[in-house]
Amino acid sequence: MATVDETGRDAVRRREQRGWVWYDWANSVFPTSVTTVFGALYLTSVAAEAALRDTALNGPNPCPADAQGTRDKLRDCAIGVFGLNFPAGSLWGYLLSVATVIQVLVLPIMGAFADRAQAKRRMLAVFAFGGAAATTGMAFVADANWQLGVVLFVLGNIGYGTSVVIYYSFLPEIATADERDGVSTRGWAFGYLGGGLALALQLGVYVFHDALGLSTANSAQIAFATSGLWWALFTIIPLRALRGRAAPPRHEQGSVFTAGFRELGRTLRAAKKFPLTLAFLGTYLVYTDGISTVANVSAQYGSEQLRFSDTVLIATILVVQFVAFAGGVLHGLVAKRLGAKKTIMASLAVWVLVVASAYFVQPGQVVQYLLLAAGIGLVLGGTNALSRSLFSQMIPPGREAQYFSVYEVGERATSWLGPLLFAGMAQATGSYRYAIISLVVFFFAGLVLISFVPVRRAIRAVGNDEPDVL
Repeated sequence: MATVDETGRDAVRRREQRGWVWYDWANSVFPTSVTTVFGALYLTSVAAEAALRDTALNGPNPCPADAQGTRDKLRDCAIGVFGLNFPAGSLWGYLLSVATVIQVLVLPIMGAFADRAQAKRRMLAVFAFGGAAATTGMAFVADANWQLGVVLFVLGNIGYGTSVVIYYSFLPEIATADERDGVSTRGWAFGYLGGGLALALQLGVYVFHDALGLSTANSAQIAFATSGLWWALFTIIPLRALRGRAAPPRHEQGSVFTAGFRELGRTLRAAKKFPLTLAFLGTYLVYTDGISTVANVSAQYGSEQLRFSDTVLIATILVVQFVAFAGGVLHGLVAKRLGAKKTIMASLAVWVLVVASAYFVQPGQVVQYLLLAAGIGLVLGGTNALSRSLFSQMIPPGREAQYFSVYEVGERATSWLGPLLFAGMAQATGSYRYAIISLVVFFFAGLVLISFVPVRRAIRAVGNDEPDVL
């Protein structure tokens, strides 16, 4: 029979878990609404208009002669920064690349700092509210000041990435080995539900902007403002639920920040002692590259190969978001019976079938495309959620934020492989069908590789307790 103290501790832990999942709900609006939908749409438009204005005022002409009023031609207008000139239509791609490089440099340092200072709750607040403020500030980007939008997006991206690393690092502290799969999948599912709901409201404003007396630019600005406010307001829930934890004893000279650099170096060196953890991480990086690529190119496939309208593509985004909620919950239930590793393997097998079926979707067949989107949504959230919980069990205690920063950085550092294969196959074959089916290789390789990773040995090697089902 549990003692009063044990019952009290269990109640506190459950409360923390319930609060923790709300941060997935809070932050998902950034990658969904800002990065996937409105960022590219709005900043490209502002940059192109700025180039067109420069043409009228200064010359020489950086735009095609027939650019005025034509969206596709406006994207060809040249803009410049630091002496480099490029088409406005390329701005978003370059911005995503730069933002990713900055995250690769920042996240490991912040992870080491968080573990050493043991100020995770405070750091979560700083980066979450900072990222939310930068996102809200994007609503004030107008006229020709696209450079302000670039700076604010980079700051928002840093806030998002760093807060997610710190958020992940709470998982081993608030959930036992047997609880983590369920907690992680609930969080991921909750994130898709929150991101989908916010996006649905914003797209409602965007689609019906004329009836509301708004311009398309106004509706995008409203999306940025509501995204930042959504992120900030719902972050309050996990901050109230999560507890601060005492810092472990340290015997180092110097500031917490400079010692964080040294500790990161030690972590990277020490990681070599846990080759099975690194083996799982390497396997994860293979199949998560496939997941992110499918998510990023599915709209392009629908538009260029299948010739669907923007309305169909918007509906597809929402289908993926809401089905991913159900998929995340389902993965948690299956993992409770089969274990995380077997469930991930089953999910990867479904990925192979779904991506292969994309080859056979016919142009104009909306039902086929929506069924494909539903299949993607079914496995989209659950695969990553179980990978997160499984990796958390392979991390040495006290190094959670540092290892999760490497986890996130690794994901970003390899995220160019899938798009490169997709683009290369499209160019070589002249067809997006061969490009999309080529992505099956990431899921098949991940399925084979993870089957050889002895996860129980990996968990024992770092000194953690094994879950009953794995």
